[in-house]
Amino acid sequence: MARLGYLGLGLMGYPMARNLLRAGHQVGLWSHTAAKARQLAAEEKGTFCETPKQAAESAECVFLCLGASEMCEQVTLGEDGIIAGARAGAVVVDTSTISPYCSRAIGAKLAERGVELVDAPCTGSIPGAEKGTLTFMVGAEEAVFERVRPYLEQLGRQLYYCGGPGMGLHAKLTQNLILSNILQAFCEGLTLSTKAGLDPHLMLEILDNSAARSALISAKAPSVLARDFRTFFSTKWMHKDVGLALESGMRLGVPLPLTSVTEQMFRAALAAGLGEEDFSSIIKVLESWAGVEVKGRPE
Repeated sequence: MARLGYLGLGLMGYPMARNLLRAGHQVGLWSHTAAKARQLAAEEKGTFCETPKQAAESAECVFLCLGASEMCEQVTLGEDGIIAGARAGAVVVDTSTISPYCSRAIGAKLAERGVELVDAPCTGSIPGAEKGTLTFMVGAEEAVFERVRPYLEQLGRQLYYCGGPGMGLHAKLTQNLILSNILQAFCEGLTLSTKAGLDPHLMLEILDNSAARSALISAKAPSVLARDFRTFFSTKWMHKDVGLALESGMRLGVPLPLTSVTEQMFRAALAAGLGEEDFSSIIKVLESWAGVEVKGRPE
């Protein structure tokens, strides 16, 4: 079994780190919220760490699961960061969804110390993190990916090697661009049909038996109709990812007109105080403008 580090114990990171511990690895745990690291260390016989540096000092591989590019940069390169503790030959596996350009810059700094970086953003939400059934999109030198593959296989079922550094992140941002635009279309369509007087359940049945069928809609629609917006993936983080996709479009010279409108709708949801709710809650913005609520029949 390996000596690992795990930094970032939020909704996804906590169960992912727990799966590595249950696989028998020795895992040093750090989180911005120290209580989470202490709790997991006590529950699963991990090692609580005061700093990212401490978690990296004896680890052959360090995992990250953080919210934004700035967080990853600070935890990796900042004072008492990974770079201050990691030994030459270690690998950092960043499962966060951040800017591929920022990730490449972090990787270059780590490489100066002989430390490799793998970008491995994942999808599958909280259930996938808990069950170890996540899908990973990986960017790294292929030989480095093969070194960490056994650990990723304990966290997920599907591993897609996408190419060199940053390419896993480009794949993840493309996925979330499409997801966010599908959700926006769903919100507009159901708000329109409900305002017209159609039963939302009937409309969903029609969608589910047409070319407009979508796994995302099938997953999110029951919660929307039940007015249950408990967070599986928050509005603020999807807004961040849409913004990163737009950044990539700007850098690569790719127009993204539909995504630009969707970003503004997520921005409106943040302004309405929906940032911590599940990203399906953006429908509330359209509902407020249209004067209608998309909800199911009482049980």
